[in-house]
Amino acid sequence: DQMETAIDRVLGTVSAVRGLSRVISISAASYSKLVNLGGATSGWVGENDSRSSTSTPQLSKLEFPAMEIYANPYASQTLLDDASVDIAAWLAEEVSIEFAEEEGAAFITGNGVAKPRGLLSYDMVANASWAWGKVGYIASGSASTFDTDTGNNGTEKLVSLIHALKQGYRGNARFLMTTSTLETVRTMKDANNNYVWQPSVQAGTPATLLGYQVVDDDNMPSIGADNYPVLFGDFQRAYLIVDRQGIRVLRDPYSNKPYVSFYTTKRVGGGIQNFQAVKALKIATS
Repeated sequence: DQMETAIDRVLGTVSAVRGLSRVISISAASYSKLVNLGGATSGWVGENDSRSSTSTPQLSKLEFPAMEIYANPYASQTLLDDASVDIAAWLAEEVSIEFAEEEGAAFITGNGVAKPRGLLSYDMVANASWAWGKVGYIASGSASTFDTDTGNNGTEKLVSLIHALKQGYRGNARFLMTTSTLETVRTMKDANNNYVWQPSVQAGTPATLLGYQVVDDDNMPSIGADNYPVLFGDFQRAYLIVDRQGIRVLRDPYSNKPYVSFYTTKRVGGGIQNFQAVKALKIATS
């Protein structure tokens, strides 16, 4: 039980996406939910006018299966008996970090095959052509980096990315990018030659980019042709992570004597639950 608690604690602090997203615990192999896509229509009529039928709202079913990740480290019984440090606790910490790193990568790029489906694994379309089930993007205006021909060092496209998101999602929205992209963004200036990155002036208050918090995640791609180095959205509403009954550790001293195995498993799934709540920036001319 102590090992399981230790692994859970580290998982919650290492994965940036886990900290941003909605996380629920489930007791089944999969979690499903229905999403109302809207589509209802109405009309104005006079007192004696005939009433024709109106459009019916549509529902979409989303499935979030729990996939399994495992580790199976070994230690000899003699080492466990004689070591001056708690080997079991050390193994638990190493496994927890490994799980967190694997999860973090899957939540960004996972293809949904025996692992969670990541934010960047869905079909990406120009935001003007957005449809449910796809992620809308804003093009950077340049084939290999941010467009710097507009006189504001590429900030125009970041403003467009912000406003591609509906107003109802912008209140809790964040930027998500890797460190190298953040380094580039921090040098950007607006038309008045002011940096768009605003450092924190008060303890506990995060720095902001164009008024919104930035979250650093090394699993995001860097700036490059046809990459999506920046996501912007309300990730609490956009992405769902499902945990199936926490961590399980099976201590096995019998199968491979004189070694003791610590067979550790975790079942977790993930995917986008609201395709309106997140947008991407694509490094491309259109």
